[in-house]
Amino acid sequence: MNLLSAENISKAIGDRTLFNHVNFGLNVGERVGLIGVNGAGKTTLLNILGGNLLSDTGVVSVRKGIRIGFLGQNPPLNESATVFENVFDNGHKLTSLIKKYELLINHPQTTEAYLQELDDMTAEMTRQDAWTYEQQVKEIISRLGIGEFLDRQVSQLSGGQRKRVALAKILAEEPDLLILDEPTNHLDIDTVEWLQRLIATKFSTLLLVTHDRYFLDAVVNQIVELDQGRLHKYQGNYAWFLEKKAERQEVEQVVAEKARNLFRKELEWIRRQPKARGTKAKYRIDAFEDLKGKTAGPKIQEQIKLSVKDRFQGGKIVEARRVGKSLGNECLVKDFHHYFQKGEKAGIIGPNGIGKTTLLKMLAGELLPDKGEVAKGDNCVVGYYKQEDFLQNNEGEMRIIDVVNDIAETFEMADGSKISPSQFLTRFNFPPSEQYKQVNKLSGGERKRLQLLKILIKNPNFLILDEPTNDLDLGTLNVLEEFLETFKGSLLLVSHDRYFMDKLVDHVFVFEGKGEIRDFPGNYTDYKLWKDEQKELEKANANVKSIQVAKPIETTAPPKEKKKLSFKEQKELDSLESSLQTLESKKQELVASMSSGELGHEALSKIANELQQIEAELDEKMLRWMELSE
Repeated sequence: MNLLSAENISKAIGDRTLFNHVNFGLNVGERVGLIGVNGAGKTTLLNILGGNLLSDTGVVSVRKGIRIGFLGQNPPLNESATVFENVFDNGHKLTSLIKKYELLINHPQTTEAYLQELDDMTAEMTRQDAWTYEQQVKEIISRLGIGEFLDRQVSQLSGGQRKRVALAKILAEEPDLLILDEPTNHLDIDTVEWLQRLIATKFSTLLLVTHDRYFLDAVVNQIVELDQGRLHKYQGNYAWFLEKKAERQEVEQVVAEKARNLFRKELEWIRRQPKARGTKAKYRIDAFEDLKGKTAGPKIQEQIKLSVKDRFQGGKIVEARRVGKSLGNECLVKDFHHYFQKGEKAGIIGPNGIGKTTLLKMLAGELLPDKGEVAKGDNCVVGYYKQEDFLQNNEGEMRIIDVVNDIAETFEMADGSKISPSQFLTRFNFPPSEQYKQVNKLSGGERKRLQLLKILIKNPNFLILDEPTNDLDLGTLNVLEEFLETFKGSLLLVSHDRYFMDKLVDHVFVFEGKGEIRDFPGNYTDYKLWKDEQKELEKANANVKSIQVAKPIETTAPPKEKKKLSFKEQKELDSLESSLQTLESKKQELVASMSSGELGHEALSKIANELQQIEAELDEKMLRWMELSE
């Protein structure tokens, strides 16, 4: 069943055409990821399909009665209303009932009429199962980290908080169709994984723009690429898309080469014809004109070339010496000590608001610690990429070329060559035709790319990147990854993009709360697997403890119960008790080794495999012990 369709839609901004006479349809059960380079028009297309922007041509049709949940980059909210009021201001059939109930219980009275109304309202909530829905909404609010300011007006929130409120409102509405533009921005990794599971299980029809490749692979079953004004559809996830796009480009190149060969022959024939015979073979001349458009082949998007001169690193980079920082009564960083090595690549993970950015600012020298100190080497040049808008003074009104000209007249590359600001911009995929555009008119991803350019111009040898993947297209992310993999300086990275983190870092600093920071050897996925294993171990330990507590009760059972066991069974029972204790001790030793933080990735993997075998043996022996004990 078709929910949404667009026919012959076009959109131009100024003299630039984003897309021209494209068609798009979305059926029930289709979960589509829309991808394309920054500035291709993805957000514009989403706004047209979501009914927030008119197209220049064509028409968008939505099936009657369909509810669309639309999350844009700057979602509109009721500024004067509270967070709670905004979340429950949605089209779900139960929200009005819940708001009435909340209003009643928040204004208690002792009158008989009030008590009767409250009783009736409680019964109606039960009849419509509104309690379950209310609990689901409260979980959404809690997971998105907005529960602590439900009574605060939206006008007092930051941009990231506002987007989380808008996302909560849309998820609570439970629409028939979700349209989401970069929903993972401003979320921490745990929240991204929760959102990924929720969308994958609860929403059957989806149109999504995201740079998060793990998220994309987990929730979509189709990829639509917006490439040079045309839409290309691929069945499957992102990995499948990459394979099929390469095949499509090869086919288009072959077709274009055949067209060029034919074009040369036709051109030779056209030139041989006398001008007086211009009216003869008109069909062939017309065909020749049509052939011209097929000879160019697919225009391959020019890759960004991230190449800057390497800066010398001395023996000392940055050293954090027992650094501590608190906000009011809350400890954000407690006794953090680390000596950053040359070429070290580290990540930072933890929930929003726990202190990650605070640590980055102290290491970058923008914030003084309450205790301890951050010592920087003489040759250390820090490049700090921040989450917030990078514009300074009147840069928004300036042209791109002028922003770069103000930094330097020439720039030295890794090979020792020197290039002009215009050439440098071109390498960052800002062609000459775009370099005179005002910064304020750039897309979110283009502004982020310009911010990255400004940092790399200074040839830093210690890069601190705070959520650098937000709003960047997948092509730019791939190039940035390649640059950072070969970057000879030190790297410290905060990102909710798990794929990006996994590909780059050697170890992660894990914020565990109350200022405690664990240094874990391995990338994010290694840490996640270890954490899941820890949870399983805790469950197994709880089972063993429950068995050990139960043992005295068993021994006081009437003698006749004991006589039910044969001599062989009794001997087996005694042996099992000893084996369980031995296995449990061995498991505790392995857990202690894993928690020490001194093991490499291979050693951790080996211990994890051994733990898995011990757990399986424990489960088997415990089941047999329980059978014999009964």
